[in-house]
Amino acid sequence: MGAAAEQDAPIVERNDALCDATDHEPCAAPPELASTDPAVLRSALIRESIERRRAECRANTQTKVARLAVDLLVREPDIEGFFGALSKTMVEESESHTCGVWLIDEDLRRCDLWMAYVKDRLYTPHHIVGTRLPKEMTRPFPADAMAAHLFQHEAGWANTVEYAADDCRLPQVIREFNCQHGLNETVATPLLLGSRTLGWMTVCSLQPSEPESRWWRAILSEAIAQQAALALHHSRLIDLHRREERRKGVLEERNRLARDIHDNLAQGFAAILMQLQAAQREGIGGLPTVASKVETAIDLARQHLTEARRSVGALRPNVGNDENVAIALKRLADLSQRTTDVPIDLVVDELPRFGDGVEREILAIAQEALANAVRHSKARRITIKASTAHSVGLRLSVADDGRGITSDRSAAGFGMTSMQERADRIGASLTIVTAPRNGTEVVLAWDPSSLPTQIHVAH
Repeated sequence: MGAAAEQDAPIVERNDALCDATDHEPCAAPPELASTDPAVLRSALIRESIERRRAECRANTQTKVARLAVDLLVREPDIEGFFGALSKTMVEESESHTCGVWLIDEDLRRCDLWMAYVKDRLYTPHHIVGTRLPKEMTRPFPADAMAAHLFQHEAGWANTVEYAADDCRLPQVIREFNCQHGLNETVATPLLLGSRTLGWMTVCSLQPSEPESRWWRAILSEAIAQQAALALHHSRLIDLHRREERRKGVLEERNRLARDIHDNLAQGFAAILMQLQAAQREGIGGLPTVASKVETAIDLARQHLTEARRSVGALRPNVGNDENVAIALKRLADLSQRTTDVPIDLVVDELPRFGDGVEREILAIAQEALANAVRHSKARRITIKASTAHSVGLRLSVADDGRGITSDRSAAGFGMTSMQERADRIGASLTIVTAPRNGTEVVLAWDPSSLPTQIHVAH
């Protein structure tokens, strides 16, 4: 950790002639300049010159601290290393004894000590509050009391506050600690980002200082705190982006698992259940023992189907190198026809190959739409149509003449969501047209240059 961007020069060059007051802002031109008294005029000109040179000093400090911050960010890219180096620089350049960094939590309910540079060593909170103490400290620093004061002292949220060792504004336990360890003046500067306060940086010295030193220490602290707030905000934005990317990854994995369960287990259990119920109706279990086993199998299938429908699903078709979309659609139609008495018509043109990834999603959407029509539509006829679009794309339609989809979208289940997600993965357009007692048609349109997925439900 470096002490400064420019090792051979201090951040601020103090000038005792211009640092003889304790205020932090330059004043307006004094009215004495209009006086005809030479002594009054001379005094006013001196004060104006001092304020001008203070402004130049402040600007010079901010420029050098900005360079320092950039240099430290290059050498200490992690935020803890950056703040550690910055705290060390603050102690060394301001000739202070300690520099503490206090951060407000995300809920804006409290602040806590994050780290402190004491004399010549960086300490984390458990070093200061716990058992590992600096040699010159005989008892832990009352960090909680100071944190509570910083958080509750409204004047310090937007302005630098200077404290004497026995300042009545400080908690009694802090004043006692200062007295016991010979600590003197404390400067608390807010870490401001616009109108938002992220925390505070405090600097404490061992010896009382002259007015010019107090002014200079406060200016340096404000300049460093400004760069610290920017670095902290940038670090938090990066961390937020990383967490969001991880959240998206977790969500995508959960959706993938839900689709897989939906496309395999749920539909498989539904088909098994339908076959067992058909066998039961036909009296295949005439013998008591056989009938009992069939009833048990039905109960198990129904139970596992209910569990699988948490992710809801349809059998996910596998497309092999020798099975194109047309062949796979025929296979799916034949399989579904074995589980229903509703006629399933298949009209498929000669189709090109679209790639295994695209074909898997197309067939999964077709299977979901077909399964919904078989199970829920109460249709008299189901029709599947597939044709080319612009010679390179596909238009797939699964239509029935059943009761239509309810207007309550919450009752639509995972099926629509699954179809939409799959269409989105290949950049297809998904349209669902339905009306009460007039059936439902699911239309998938895909071509290599199609727009992102859009799903429309018309009633």
